[in-house]
Amino acid sequence: MRESPHLTQVASVAAAGSHLSLAVPRQRAAAVRGVERQLLYLARRPDETLIAHLKSRGWQVAAARSAHELGRLVKPDIAGAGIVDLASFAPRDIGGLEASLRQQQVGWIALATSERLDDPLVRRLVRHYCFDFVKPPVAHATIDYLAGHAFGMVTLCDPELPPPASEAGDEEMVGTCEAMQQLFRTIRKVANTDASVFIAGESGTGKELTALAIHERSPRRKAPFMPINCGAIPHHLLQSELFGYERGAFTGANQRKIGRVEAADGGTLFLDEIGDLPLESQASLLRFLQEGKIERLGGRESIPVDVRIVSATHVDLDSAMREGQFRADLFHRLCVLRVDEPPLRARGRDIEILAYHILHKFKTDNARKIRGFTPSAIEALYNYNWPGNVRELINRVRRAIVMAENKLISADDLDLANYAGQQTMTLTQAREAAEKRAIEAALLRHRHRLNEAAVDLNISRVTLYRLMGVHGLREPGGADKGAFAADGPAPG
Repeated sequence: MRESPHLTQVASVAAAGSHLSLAVPRQRAAAVRGVERQLLYLARRPDETLIAHLKSRGWQVAAARSAHELGRLVKPDIAGAGIVDLASFAPRDIGGLEASLRQQQVGWIALATSERLDDPLVRRLVRHYCFDFVKPPVAHATIDYLAGHAFGMVTLCDPELPPPASEAGDEEMVGTCEAMQQLFRTIRKVANTDASVFIAGESGTGKELTALAIHERSPRRKAPFMPINCGAIPHHLLQSELFGYERGAFTGANQRKIGRVEAADGGTLFLDEIGDLPLESQASLLRFLQEGKIERLGGRESIPVDVRIVSATHVDLDSAMREGQFRADLFHRLCVLRVDEPPLRARGRDIEILAYHILHKFKTDNARKIRGFTPSAIEALYNYNWPGNVRELINRVRRAIVMAENKLISADDLDLANYAGQQTMTLTQAREAAEKRAIEAALLRHRHRLNEAAVDLNISRVTLYRLMGVHGLREPGGADKGAFAADGPAPG
């Protein structure tokens, strides 16, 4: 029996695929919460015990014995999962299933024996139209898990729904690795409080999407989510952008302007690239956090504003504080709760899952029907270090979709030919690379708590600290080590 590769990386997946639906548009999220989960089961001889198990797990199962019967069950306005038992159909009937499996709003899981997979037509159907496959006999719990994951992915990829207005770069929160599962769990925890949240992570890891997910799951979700990029606004304009100004406050101020802080009243203010905030603006922001009131430029009235602050940066604020470029008192006000975004290189199989997700979303950019990636392209995706993280992956895949001249995207199309099939590695280098990945994963799991990471790795804290130096893994400053200590596992 072939076990799905996803099972080795996820301890559990919520039955409704909720781990994967944090960035779903509001109307879709509401629809998912309001109905039972739809699951189509296509088999010549449906397994009644499997149906009973799936129903006990909350699925609304509709069974069909033929493609024609299935056509009457598909609801074009409702996303769902699907199970197709290819092993139960005669070879002559397989060709008639393609139209059914082509349903864009259904995430199919195939059941296929080794003998049936020898059929080129079956392999093509599985490769082009199925989210995953398993070889029977297989545990019902495994099928339930895969169906839940496929349901979550299809919910994200529904082409009929517009993307969220604040979604930058068409990114979505998709992930199955343990670091992402911890991130999703932490988002749900911090969303229920009003404490300030600080999101740390490299550029391109999706910090704004995390901030939006926190807002969407919080009691403030019906109020504004107001993002502002502190690094994209000239310093001399930042003060007025944040706090607004009165008419006549300066030359050209012909009328009153409401600042971003005041406009977010009742909701969430997301301060991206907070590390680029100039010192004078840091003082004003700190005063607002302490008093809960602002003064517009040129005004004398103190205006109470109720907002939740979520901030983010790729800057090392510990170094910035030591160098006097960032106020320590402001940092401790902003970093009541801390979330760390895992870099793409530490997310394992997520790289391939994300690549296929992006391909599915943008494949219409090419007149050809792009079906997937060549084995060399997949190899290159895993070998590349991804300094630009998810944003770079999106850009490379979208460019490859446009430039590809075949139905499969190659490593050349991704401009990663040097990372496919030509990377030779000695046994020592392989061990060092594996050691570095294991240490980085443990640090992500335990939010850089060295004692806990060392126990997880079955080494001493001194050895861990030495290996971190060998592999160039930086230890964060002490200011963040206590976050979430009393609140369960923290994100990677």
